[in-house]
Amino acid sequence: MIPADRPPITLVLAAPRGFCAGVDRAIQIVERALERFGAPVYVRHEIVHNRFVVDSLAAKGAVFVDELDEVPPGAHVVFSAHGVPKSVPADAQARALSYLDATCPLVSKVHREAERHHREGRRIVLIGHAGHPEVIGTMGQLPMGAVLLIETVADVERLAVTPGEPLAYITQTTLSVDDTAEIIAALRRHFPQIEGPKKEDICYATTNRQAAVKAIASDCDAVLVIGAPNSSNSLRLVEVAKRAGCRQALLVQRAADIDWALLNGIRSVGITAGASAPEVLVEEVIEAFRRRFDVTVREIETATESVQFKLPTALETPAA
Repeated sequence: MIPADRPPITLVLAAPRGFCAGVDRAIQIVERALERFGAPVYVRHEIVHNRFVVDSLAAKGAVFVDELDEVPPGAHVVFSAHGVPKSVPADAQARALSYLDATCPLVSKVHREAERHHREGRRIVLIGHAGHPEVIGTMGQLPMGAVLLIETVADVERLAVTPGEPLAYITQTTLSVDDTAEIIAALRRHFPQIEGPKKEDICYATTNRQAAVKAIASDCDAVLVIGAPNSSNSLRLVEVAKRAGCRQALLVQRAADIDWALLNGIRSVGITAGASAPEVLVEEVIEAFRRRFDVTVREIETATESVQFKLPTALETPAA
């Protein structure tokens, strides 16, 4: 029962938010594979970093595994949107597995950049987070030692490179735009001849979502970022909100995770969602607020997105 004396609150929705084109494509690949081949279709790692999405696909017949040795011979397997080392498709071929690569095309672009720099004789510096699947996949495109990983400005000082050695930098696609700019500036100060990408590696969706959060953060008493704790782009949105002037920025996976005690006395809450979080979870959070508050909703849009990525040819052609 909704109380009659609900306190007023304004929910400020950041736009763009939620699914990006790469995430949408990856999910479609699993769904189309299930339609085409029937269940089970195996997926190496979480297709995207969102438990709701993973559970929804599992309910349709997707089986998520950590490594390919868990996939039976002859089965169909999908690689996650984060990308994989070259050893993974090689292993799939050796085991006669039928595989589909759901790597985001913008991550694949970074892989191709790394390969080009390596061919042209440059040592590669990768700005990214150690242990993240995208970083593991990117470093796994080249031989051991060809890519040096750094995470902070301080790491630039410690780079073990030979004086005069040709260098190039690439970045993970889901980093903080501001933090990465500082690291790149430090690289250019220390290594003026370092090569960089013609177009930045941080993807359009990460950039747009961070800009949208900046636009609302300073005017909100709190910001809720809907996303998973292992989602790099969602964690960066929390950091961006705090840096932009919001004293209380919180990551929640869904409405059930909200600590309502932290919102006592708050009059305005910003809401956004990481690139792996579906809009249904935003709607769920808004509904949870409506049960407790007299809600006014407004949306602030800082960019429009129309990017779409094609599905693999094997899923676009009619089934036999």
